[in-house]
Amino acid sequence: MTSDAHPCPRPGPLAGVRVLELGQLIAGPFAARVLADFGADVIKIEPPGQGDPLRKWRLLRDGTSVWWEVQSRNKRSVCADLRTSEGQALVRRLAAEADVVVENFKPGTLEGWGLGWEQLHALNPRLIMLRVSGYGQTGPYAHKPGFAILGEAMGGLRYLTGEPGRVPVRCGVSIGDSIAALHGVIGVLLALYHRDARGGEGQMVDVALYESVFNLMESLLPEYDAFGVVRQRSGSALPGIAPSNAYRCRADGDEAEPYVLIGGNGDGIFRRLMQAIGRPDLADDPELAHNDGRARRAAELDAAIEAWTRQRTVAEVIAALEAADVPVGRIYTAADIARDPHYAARGMVVQTTDREGRALKVPGITPKLSATPGTLRTPAPRLGEHGDAVARAGWGAA
Repeated sequence: MTSDAHPCPRPGPLAGVRVLELGQLIAGPFAARVLADFGADVIKIEPPGQGDPLRKWRLLRDGTSVWWEVQSRNKRSVCADLRTSEGQALVRRLAAEADVVVENFKPGTLEGWGLGWEQLHALNPRLIMLRVSGYGQTGPYAHKPGFAILGEAMGGLRYLTGEPGRVPVRCGVSIGDSIAALHGVIGVLLALYHRDARGGEGQMVDVALYESVFNLMESLLPEYDAFGVVRQRSGSALPGIAPSNAYRCRADGDEAEPYVLIGGNGDGIFRRLMQAIGRPDLADDPELAHNDGRARRAAELDAAIEAWTRQRTVAEVIAALEAADVPVGRIYTAADIARDPHYAARGMVVQTTDREGRALKVPGITPKLSATPGTLRTPAPRLGEHGDAVARAGWGAA
């Protein structure tokens, strides 16, 4: 695999950490992919035949999803049927020498195969086990199957997403899975620190999709508890924080969406914004000096801003507000991302090659570490590509 960002891969901060991935689709594999990007040795167990269903999700190239090339880079693939004694024996053998096991089955599934936390912890007391599920490993809902859409809904996000009075809409990606995966990565790193820096044992990291979403919901609950306020859908605005919204511009044929996003909610920024749009009266209005006053008059401020933006193209609005040091930006499509110079300069659009030697642009690695950055070392594996070698040599397989 080649990478514009890191043409000479070097060991990452997790080099030497062994991760056994038992999950499939999104949340568990995404967490393992982040660990792999930073140097962990990830062996992914896939069911024989079709493998991880993600291989067939979204758009396919020669029968394999290009999403697979992102989600499974830097991993090795081994096929095993976990419902059989042979598959279970392989997992136990690898888990005995692993640092981390990642799984996102419905709670109780691994226990039924003799591969649950208690069994694997007894086999390897240093083991850290990341368990991602819809509702967590305990509680009255633990037994329910849970997907991202349900976690996003129960966590409070779906109710807030969309236009007032219309059906709540979903984000265009499985954001609940990804949020849970990142919480899982945080948990694994905390557990590794406790084990390796503090001399502790391994432990289980229990991540629920709904809790991961709920963790991002800011003041949603205390506002309800203190004031009885149930926050409602507000479209592109940010309730109680003003002005911050999407504003229509004059169409010029070059923009897929003739809108700009403006964040004018800082006190100094607000004054500069009002001066830039020719409204010094609003800039100097004492009632608008701070956010609480602006929030009460948000509709008035949005109308004033959009009266100005509608007379200008997206490019003209951005140029004027950037000159005034006001946060402003366009709405990016995939095409915008692919050709944006800042994405390129930051190594966030990376040219790679897959196992068949075909070129493909994929997202780069974040966060950026100055001394031990993540690297793209190997392309996503073919199904079962490393099975024979791992069967012979375990973790020592090349």
